[in-house]
Amino acid sequence: MPLVLYNTLTKRLEPFSPREPGVVRMYNCGPTVYSDPHIGNFRSFLFADVLRRALEFLLACRVDQVMNLTDVGHLTRDDVEAGEDKIEAAARSQRRTPEEIADHYAGEFFAIARLLNLRPALRNPKAREHIPEMIALIQALVDRGMAYVVNGNVYYDVTRFPAYGRLSGNSLEALQAGARIEVNPEKRNPLDFALWKQDPAHLMQWDSPWGRGFPGWHIECSAMSMKYLGEELDIHTGGEDNIFPHHECEIAQSEAVTGRPFARHWLHARHLLVDGKKMSKSLGNFHTVRAVLDRGYDPKVLRFALIRAHYRQPLNFTFEAMDAAREALGRLRDFRRRMGSVASASAAAGAGPAPASPGVGALLATAEASFRAGLEDDLNVSAALAALFDLVTAVNRLGAPAPGDAACVAAFLDRADSVLGVLEGAGGGDALEPELQAMVDARAAARARRDFAESDRLRAALRGRGIFVEDTPRGQIWKRAL
Repeated sequence: MPLVLYNTLTKRLEPFSPREPGVVRMYNCGPTVYSDPHIGNFRSFLFADVLRRALEFLLACRVDQVMNLTDVGHLTRDDVEAGEDKIEAAARSQRRTPEEIADHYAGEFFAIARLLNLRPALRNPKAREHIPEMIALIQALVDRGMAYVVNGNVYYDVTRFPAYGRLSGNSLEALQAGARIEVNPEKRNPLDFALWKQDPAHLMQWDSPWGRGFPGWHIECSAMSMKYLGEELDIHTGGEDNIFPHHECEIAQSEAVTGRPFARHWLHARHLLVDGKKMSKSLGNFHTVRAVLDRGYDPKVLRFALIRAHYRQPLNFTFEAMDAAREALGRLRDFRRRMGSVASASAAAGAGPAPASPGVGALLATAEASFRAGLEDDLNVSAALAALFDLVTAVNRLGAPAPGDAACVAAFLDRADSVLGVLEGAGGGDALEPELQAMVDARAAARARRDFAESDRLRAALRGRGIFVEDTPRGQIWKRAL
């Protein structure tokens, strides 16, 4: 079946194929770098990562992925014209410059991204390094009569763009009727949004044709995405909180300049709940990624927990769910490790690769078809994972696998994990530190000479270091604690 994805713009499932065969141009709204990344942030970022991996797997294509860093900051109010800039607020409270704040938390974002196994994007452009592109785009809007200048501030005139509100499902009339925006006498319409602002108290300032100031939040993504991916994107993603006003405004300002669709497919991940409620510091249910990992969870367990539910369904995070994710992922990793151990023992004995037996071959064909079908159905990771666990159950029922069967099963799991990114290291490539490997070897030697007291001592010592050793008919195998 073809890959179908839900398009927020059209409100329906649509077949997906890139405009240019073999290349997908995808833009993901990235972090505003003013604080430690939290698990809600990374639900959206992991969704984008799995989508990128699935596109590469299903379409055998190149994905040009761009995820920005908002390091100029944006304001705390949705109208993006009042309130204190988040990066500047952090700079004042920590007595650092905005640039120091942004660089520090950008580094933390990338560190967490590596822990959670996100593939590096083609580019991660920083907003403050693209001010000339933003100014050029704003000037083009002014020249076309889509924006106007008042006292050095530049506003986009939403009444000049008839499609404004289409992404969010709001009409301009309904938005105007429900507007709760403080009256700004400079604006022609309460819904007009800022493209460029002047404020002498703002810490980050640049020269422009309209005076010294700083860009509005929305213009940043339009300028950076079009610079690196062109005027028409294949896919644009973000969290559902980005739909309005941010993505709505991106469409208006981009299409008013190019006259072309800004993005053909818009995909949005739903909110992450914690204990059934919106995550909030005031409720005591706010969790940074680091805080969760400090409880002893492997980063792959957190990745697994955040990707296993469908992206268009709210995900309820609990530590009970984390424990269940650890158990489920442990089962999958143990199975992959056992398959790798059987296949490796055969290879070490000099046996060449063998095809799967008819029975296991049929199981693999069913598993691969179901795995692909899940991904093709609007990135249904839950269905794709079910195909893997069904395979584990079916193979285990057959008893000890032949080396050829084990090798074929391991190879399929590795292909599936190119999308999921949770099993990497479960095969032979996960080397122990030299000290731990020496302990594992010493335990094997102790068992060989039937010194079971020493064998048990070393097993206990390894368990204390997070390494579990199991004895099998083909020798001992080890695994890391999750």
